[in-house]
Amino acid sequence: MAILWALMALLLLSFALLPVLRRRRGMIERVHPGHPDAADPADYGFVREEDLDVRMPGPDQDLLDVLDIVQRTQGYRAAAQLLAGTQIAGELRWQRVQAFAGAAALELQQRPGGVSETPGGQWLRVWRAEQPKDAGGAAVHAEFLVQQAWRTSTPGTDDFRIIMEEARDACGQAALLSPGDPVPYVIELSVARGLNYSQPEFEKLWLKILDRTPTHMGAHLAALHYWCEKWHGSRELAYSFAEAAAARAPQGSLLAAMPLFAVFEHLPEVNLVASLYQSEVVTKAVHGALHAVHSARQDDPMLAHVRHLLVFFLVRSERWAEAMDELIRVDGHVGALPWTLSANPAAEFALYRALAVAGYEANGGSPATLRS
Repeated sequence: MAILWALMALLLLSFALLPVLRRRRGMIERVHPGHPDAADPADYGFVREEDLDVRMPGPDQDLLDVLDIVQRTQGYRAAAQLLAGTQIAGELRWQRVQAFAGAAALELQQRPGGVSETPGGQWLRVWRAEQPKDAGGAAVHAEFLVQQAWRTSTPGTDDFRIIMEEARDACGQAALLSPGDPVPYVIELSVARGLNYSQPEFEKLWLKILDRTPTHMGAHLAALHYWCEKWHGSRELAYSFAEAAAARAPQGSLLAAMPLFAVFEHLPEVNLVASLYQSEVVTKAVHGALHAVHSARQDDPMLAHVRHLLVFFLVRSERWAEAMDELIRVDGHVGALPWTLSANPAAEFALYRALAVAGYEANGGSPATLRS
């Protein structure tokens, strides 16, 4: 299952692909064993750092079982069956498409092939060759190409453009095979960012998604990056997009948390202002995200993504009890923003968790009060 250790970093490539410099924005010193702030996670029933699962933000045992089969057998049929049985318009299908594409991309990176070696990810090529009209396989192939472009070449180069144009064609083919499926268009959002779609072109693509699934959280996160300052928009445009999504979010939708992601995308690389995380903008965004997670379905596939980002902001805001409340709900899985921006997601998550525990205990908290 070694291939899975990097899956969530790949899963969020179309959402993130942010500079590792983002880690500087936290400006938190590491807590070493023996330090007064170092707490034993076992006291709270937390998973030890070495056992944290960096593969995905939360559990999806069906996906893990199928990925294990695909890796062991190098056959695609279990993957095809899982996608065929996954709701077309749901968040889970998008996440699983990304996971299968990430598995193939990582295999290819580990085994590029040669004279006497079969290249990694061969099962995806066989899938496309044997089932050319399978919509799931077509979507996975399109996402695979997107991930390959970001992983193996530099935006703006000829190699990057060639792969992205191939990915755009693959998105079109996948869309033809499943007209009501938003996933091919969600994949194209990353293509649009890489190929510098004009704003009218991007908005035309975005309307195709809204026509199919207006409340798709994964699609909104992917679209947010286009509007960010570092790509083709600005802080104002990104905030406007996120706030509009939150304003039209129906009851129980995680879209109410979109402003928090917009704030995260525009944090300064070096924060010298201690009150930043208590500012009105951050406080309002955190409040919206807390409302979203408390009103959302507990089986929403995107819920863990929001909770992980909340942990980051709540710790930085020194809202220790609320941070602990989120930690007990996501502990064990760390394959989500902001941890996946680190070279060691488990260590980054464990650091924030230790700080939350230290702050919680310094204000009178204990394992007994947390459990109650």
